[in-house]
Amino acid sequence: MDKQLITKVCLLAGKVMLQSGAETYRIEDTMWRIAHAFGAENAQVHATPTGLMFAINETEPTNFVRILERSTDLHKVTEVNSISRSISNGNLTLEEARESLKEIDQEKLAYPRYVQIIAAALASGCFAIMFQGQWTDFLPAVIAGGIGFSAMIYFHYIVKIRFFAEFLASLIIGLVAFFFVRIEVGLEMDRIIIGAVMPLVPGLLITNAVRDLMAGHLVSGLSKGAESFLTAFAIGAGIAVVFFIV
Repeated sequence: MDKQLITKVCLLAGKVMLQSGAETYRIEDTMWRIAHAFGAENAQVHATPTGLMFAINETEPTNFVRILERSTDLHKVTEVNSISRSISNGNLTLEEARESLKEIDQEKLAYPRYVQIIAAALASGCFAIMFQGQWTDFLPAVIAGGIGFSAMIYFHYIVKIRFFAEFLASLIIGLVAFFFVRIEVGLEMDRIIIGAVMPLVPGLLITNAVRDLMAGHLVSGLSKGAESFLTAFAIGAGIAVVFFIV
């Protein structure tokens, strides 16, 4: 088998999974299985949240891929896993696997922005009710959640630092919730805020951090945990500023 092509296929699979929010152990396992299926039985794989390292064996040169942007797209993770299983079963050649992975990498599977905002808004209202809010608070939570999620997308586009985008978004959510309570459209400001900030909470990131720590991937687990802590701190700081002002 072509060692260089095997390396490219494994790194491409790992890159797609890492950019789509997959767990570190899953990425390493998938890359190793693909390499093993093509005859590289001693392949060396190491994944971190910001990069991938791969070598055919202990003596071959190590290849590195830098990951700059990450999102959540579990559909792509599922598709790469499906390709990995097909490779393991002998149903795909190296070239076919590479072309399939390229297609997945170039696909735009995420929902349009307006759909994401509508979903975040409706989820905010439902979370407000779930956390024992009144039905009067449903509509304010929907509006606050939609505005807050839109603000996060906008600020993240302007300033490529997620911390500031989440801080400003939570600040706006707090102000909108205060406005609705002040004009007596909403009843409980805390329930409105809790529901509206839930779409900003890094639930998948926290889950992956704990899973990686349990699997022994200390570097990835701690770094993802630190990232989720910063996100939670940004959300809490934005709401705290609102309470301090009002």
